[in-house]
Amino acid sequence: MADKPTKGLADVVAASTALSDIDGKAGRLFYRGYDIHDLAGRTTFEETAHLLQCGKLPNREQLASYGTELVRGRTLGALVEANIPEIAEKQAPMEALRTLVSLAAADDPDKDSNSPDANLRKAARLTAQQPLLVARYHAARTGSAIPDPDPELSIAANFLLQITGRVPDPRAVEIFDACLVLHADHTMNASTFAARVCAATLSDMHSAIVAAIGTLKGPLHGGANEQVMRTLESLDPDGVAQSVRDRLAAGEKIMGFGHRVYKTEDPRATHLRRMSQELAEASGDDTYYRMSKEMEEVVYETKGLYPNVDFYAATVYHYLGVPTDLFTPVFSVSRMSGWTAHVIEQHADNRLIRPDSEYIGERDQKWKPIDER
Repeated sequence: MADKPTKGLADVVAASTALSDIDGKAGRLFYRGYDIHDLAGRTTFEETAHLLQCGKLPNREQLASYGTELVRGRTLGALVEANIPEIAEKQAPMEALRTLVSLAAADDPDKDSNSPDANLRKAARLTAQQPLLVARYHAARTGSAIPDPDPELSIAANFLLQITGRVPDPRAVEIFDACLVLHADHTMNASTFAARVCAATLSDMHSAIVAAIGTLKGPLHGGANEQVMRTLESLDPDGVAQSVRDRLAAGEKIMGFGHRVYKTEDPRATHLRRMSQELAEASGDDTYYRMSKEMEEVVYETKGLYPNVDFYAATVYHYLGVPTDLFTPVFSVSRMSGWTAHVIEQHADNRLIRPDSEYIGERDQKWKPIDER
């Protein structure tokens, strides 16, 4: 008798990749062989995107060339521009991004090609456009004007400038840039798998990214960082421990804890905790950071669970001035570098992804005329 299928494909190897790797027992994450602890705070997001999409950390000349490609791509096409106001009026953030990226395909000069060079150009354009799409959507729904992207500023600096309307503090830019690095890729998570399944049919990169965004929209994948912030906002700062214990006792799930892969602390959470503390202290109001620390201690004491990447990302984004319902879209800004790299990798050595299934329905049914049913 055949083995029962693994529910949710847990531990099933679905693809070979040279992009990222996880050691769940040791709590380590690698991008193309580089430990995330070596990259976060040392390499820029642009360097990390180049590493993922092009295969290596760039030298100065390569980084300048890639930066020029990003600046050229930091322009929205006519179809996207024309539809942003109505989309912002009628769609929630992740729905809007799904729609806007699909529309962007029509304006892309390489839309009809899956060649390696075209894919690299599309990857750079999508990476450059995603933060602009988030910022322009937010401006449209709030009726505010935002400055055009500054070609002299990084992706992180431009995004904070456009979201907050203020020239960002240099240290805030460094912290947000490190956040983008930390979220850039994470092996075969649900959205990445969706992108690769789509790409494996030899569909185009934009279609694969739309599949990824649609998958990230689901609350079991994206949205946990937003829910962490909503939870913090719902708690009495003086009664955090008891409230968390009561919720756990009632069987409620506290978002931002535990991970399917890591058996110890998520290495990204290590950096985000430290950044949250720094931003909290700089803000003059460390209430949410202190509440987060107390939640972390109670959940570990009660359930033995460590915080994952979403837990401290919530307060980091909050202190940086990012609206709470844009937390998941910000995740997509970063992960665009990884998603596009996976599409490139899938197209380079492709085989249709077509898993088997176990049939559990009725057998040997006999047809009857409709009047006899």
